[in-house]
Amino acid sequence: MTEMMIETRNLTKKYRGTRAVDALNLAIPRGEIYGFLGPNGAGKTTTIRMLLGLIKPDSGVVQIFGQDLRKDRLRILRRVGSLVEYPSYYGHLNAIENLETSRRILNVPKSRIDEVLHTVGLTKDAKRHVKGYSLGMKQRLGIASALLGSPELLILDEPTNGLDPSGILEIRELIKRMPQEQGITVLVSSHLLSEVEQMASSVGIVNQGRMIFQDTIPNLQRKAGSEIHIALSDAETAMITARELGCFPRLDQGKLVFKGIDNDQIARLVTALVDARHSIYRVEERRKSLEDLFLTMTGGGSSDAASADDTIASGAPRAAGLRREAAQ
Repeated sequence: MTEMMIETRNLTKKYRGTRAVDALNLAIPRGEIYGFLGPNGAGKTTTIRMLLGLIKPDSGVVQIFGQDLRKDRLRILRRVGSLVEYPSYYGHLNAIENLETSRRILNVPKSRIDEVLHTVGLTKDAKRHVKGYSLGMKQRLGIASALLGSPELLILDEPTNGLDPSGILEIRELIKRMPQEQGITVLVSSHLLSEVEQMASSVGIVNQGRMIFQDTIPNLQRKAGSEIHIALSDAETAMITARELGCFPRLDQGKLVFKGIDNDQIARLVTALVDARHSIYRVEERRKSLEDLFLTMTGGGSSDAASADDTIASGAPRAAGLRREAAQ
């Protein structure tokens, strides 16, 4: 049975009477890259600060490695690495010197500095002053510092924030290697679903402090759904043929658009349309953008909550689902 690295139950934090985090249930199995998603101000950073013991929840439970954070905080945090917001560094020092300050606090072997610099791809620039680093290099140095203590769990808060496309790619590829090469479970927060989709195996989506979806990336993609678009001659007449076969499309700019149609139905439909002397120009599947789904679920980041159909109340059923999948 796979160990749950992080579990929270009804985690809640209020500021001036407003719930920044509202009865949140996280479930993150060992070996996952877990994308923690939500618009700015959704409660992601507040949650992460509670996971790291930086602020106390008003109510609820945080368990990391199966242990209660309130009772075993120091023992737990020795096994956790983190990068919250922007990394801190001394610009007049080089990467080795910056990491040495952290190494002494952590009391780990000096060899770890070379190891983590190699992991994040900064070996060649290890002796350059950090003030001359690009933003992406500084982020990688921050991750190197988080890795110094050989953590089992790595928590990264918006690690690609402000980076150019090249820097985003560097950080993404680095994170993707963590479970495979280092055996590290990663929680990475972001407001960019398209970015997390390319590296995470499961996601939790929060809005206004509440969990509105928690499941695997494939299940999120299935939730987005897809349509089949057929571009052809005389679309209005073709609709009659489609309906005779039990397929009921809508007409969109001279194309037939189908929902909920399987491959066998598509094959029969195309054959019938060709037999009816229609010219088929294109048959394509169009998936609803996950970004569009994300915006729908979060109300576009506005004060409007997601609809009841889109909301997974409190995340508890999905948390149980992730636990079942982890056990298989």
